[in-house]
Amino acid sequence: MKKYDDLGILVPEVLLPKAGVDPHNWAVIAVDQFTSEPEYWDQVEDAVGDDPSTLRITLPEIYLGRPEEAERIQSIRNTMRQYLRAGILKSREGLIFVERTVFGKTRRGLMVCLDLERYDYSDGSTSLIRATEGTIIERLPARMKIREGAALEIPHILVLIDDPHRTVIEPLIAAKKGMEKLYEFDLMLGSGHLAGWGVADETPIIAALRNLARPEVFGAKYGVGADKPVMLFAMGDGNHSLATAKAVWEKMKPDVGMNHPSRYALVEIENVHDDALEFEPIHRVLFGVKKDFAAELQKHFGSKLKYSPVDTAAEMIHSVADHAQSIQRVGIVGGGHLFAVAEISNPKFSLPAGTIQAFLDSFVKSGGAEKIDYVHGDDVLLRIGGKPGHVGIYLPGMEKSDLFKAVIQDGPLPRKTFSMGEARSKRFYMEVRKIT
Repeated sequence: MKKYDDLGILVPEVLLPKAGVDPHNWAVIAVDQFTSEPEYWDQVEDAVGDDPSTLRITLPEIYLGRPEEAERIQSIRNTMRQYLRAGILKSREGLIFVERTVFGKTRRGLMVCLDLERYDYSDGSTSLIRATEGTIIERLPARMKIREGAALEIPHILVLIDDPHRTVIEPLIAAKKGMEKLYEFDLMLGSGHLAGWGVADETPIIAALRNLARPEVFGAKYGVGADKPVMLFAMGDGNHSLATAKAVWEKMKPDVGMNHPSRYALVEIENVHDDALEFEPIHRVLFGVKKDFAAELQKHFGSKLKYSPVDTAAEMIHSVADHAQSIQRVGIVGGGHLFAVAEISNPKFSLPAGTIQAFLDSFVKSGGAEKIDYVHGDDVLLRIGGKPGHVGIYLPGMEKSDLFKAVIQDGPLPRKTFSMGEARSKRFYMEVRKIT
């Protein structure tokens, strides 16, 4: 397999389901979606039935921490080996050009392997591949248990490049006419359409990436010196999945050497300037609320807080969208009023997500609520956050064009600051890769 060490790229050997395997049931949405909606995963179970499916070789996070977790992980490992023995997967070496159409828009991506030796998720990292949000180390062990001992990796990781002139991925739109179509089908449960083509010659792609990685190009783009370490790849979705792969690799490499397949992780690269790529806010929901939320909010922020009940969800959303430089606003669903707006002046953090997250962490830690979850979509927040004993926190979005510069200058953003699209537009598992 070809390696481009200067770019941290390995051309992957990918496994895809053979003819006869129903791709509609094979492909399942990323495991970190619908974590507060068990009815969605019940629908997936009903749809898949006994068919071969990535549902059987991944662990939806809704099952993390449950009594049956260990049994499910063992079943995943057994099913991976069973799928390999049964020969339901075919091998193909090369990059894959991907098109995902959902909600009337088509997003483009490129499947590659990234070198985990070129990735560092710690604060202050200057690696070629960087995290865009804070990595919660405590979340890694549960995910490491799944990857350790697994024969396959099935990624939902999306990594971004900042390519305003669209030189890397977009030329493949016209070139796909001469490429081998590997798959095309509708995704389950109203999640759109997926198609993939095999890239025969990656040379133009590599040349374009090398241009983006030139220190002088990087420096001019972000207004930094040419001696500033280049960040070519920034995490989009799946931050903790890539961090898990890195942690497992660091643990095993003393025993296996530097040429092991686990040194690399299969990801999809997308251009942050893709017109179909939308940054959506990730809202918060508190479950089992035991303290007066509004009173605790006032106690935490003091005179910096202005807490205003409003009559409708639309009024709350409109107010949050209207912000000034020294003021941040978040919406509150429940918490003593049906809807409210919390306005914080002169905040410590540069983004509302960081400002409110610091309070929420202390609120949960002090016993104010049983747990916190992160949800996508205004409708989901309003439905779940408004239930008795719950409180929902509505957050504004961020401009995607600001992402790279913010991370280069300030380091990783507060966790769960943004999402690349709503839940049903998230990546579905399709491609598989051996890591043993």
